[in-house]
Amino acid sequence: MRHSEEDGMARQLRAGVAGAGVFGGYHANKYKQASDIAFVGIYDLDAARAQTLAETHGVQAFGGDDLDVFLSSIDVVTIATPAFAHAAVALAALEKGVHVYTEKPLTVTSRDAEAMVSLAQEKGLVLACGHQERAVFEAIGLYGVPETPLQLEAVRNGTASTRNLDVSVVLDLMIHDLDLAISLAGCEAGGLRAVGRRREDEGYSAVGADEVSAEVDFENGMKAIFTASRMAQMRERTMRIVYPSGTVFIDLLNRKFENGTPFALNADFAEADIARDPLGTSVFRFLDTVRGERERPLCSGVEAQQALVLGFAIDEDVAF
Repeated sequence: MRHSEEDGMARQLRAGVAGAGVFGGYHANKYKQASDIAFVGIYDLDAARAQTLAETHGVQAFGGDDLDVFLSSIDVVTIATPAFAHAAVALAALEKGVHVYTEKPLTVTSRDAEAMVSLAQEKGLVLACGHQERAVFEAIGLYGVPETPLQLEAVRNGTASTRNLDVSVVLDLMIHDLDLAISLAGCEAGGLRAVGRRREDEGYSAVGADEVSAEVDFENGMKAIFTASRMAQMRERTMRIVYPSGTVFIDLLNRKFENGTPFALNADFAEADIARDPLGTSVFRFLDTVRGERERPLCSGVEAQQALVLGFAIDEDVAF
């Protein structure tokens, strides 16, 4: 961790956001809310866009060729660029000794994911990823259930959008549920089967499938069924988890759930601080980990890589 001391006290962590889009704005808001952070600036290839967001938050704008200057001025960075650019910014940051929090997916190739994880470990830096719905599962109490699920069924549907078309629907939407399933299973996936389809609208162009259904068998016997679409008529984000002693149904969109198990899960989880602001929970735990005040972020780079590997396997198996 890079730091200096001023007047006998450690200087505040200097933070920056790479990517001046919608999610860059969300992350900038979190850094502005953190009283113990010196929010330095915003970087974007588009200097004008960086300037607009930077002015909103009263910080410095870095554009185009200023990435090196930007990274030299900070200790921690959130990467909220398009997914294809995550690795380039993350690797440059890690090389400079900057701790990295990247939005999901971690990156878009297995080679880049391995390089990011390896470099962070080599340099003793924190690499975290924005799988923030882990905070909701924690608030419900699912990580404390003393049984392994028998089956998990996840649906994550979205309506047509022009965002995140540089990745398939698996890496865009399903990746959330892949991470949650792996975190509950506690083991690697085995066999899988997947089918999908693409939008055929004239002028529409996206990487990979726009709707995918996949069945995954985990090594501990848990079976998971995933459905994700970015061409649905309405948004839906639900998960049904079947345990030996009962079933839990979660509506992630409306923050409601039904508990058919004997376990004392939190019916008021939506009111818990960590679930009311899962993005804040994820970002602030990253910062706590950088400071050495917490052992790990909400989702580590290694865990994000596991979800990514499963996502790649599903993309490769998709039959159209």
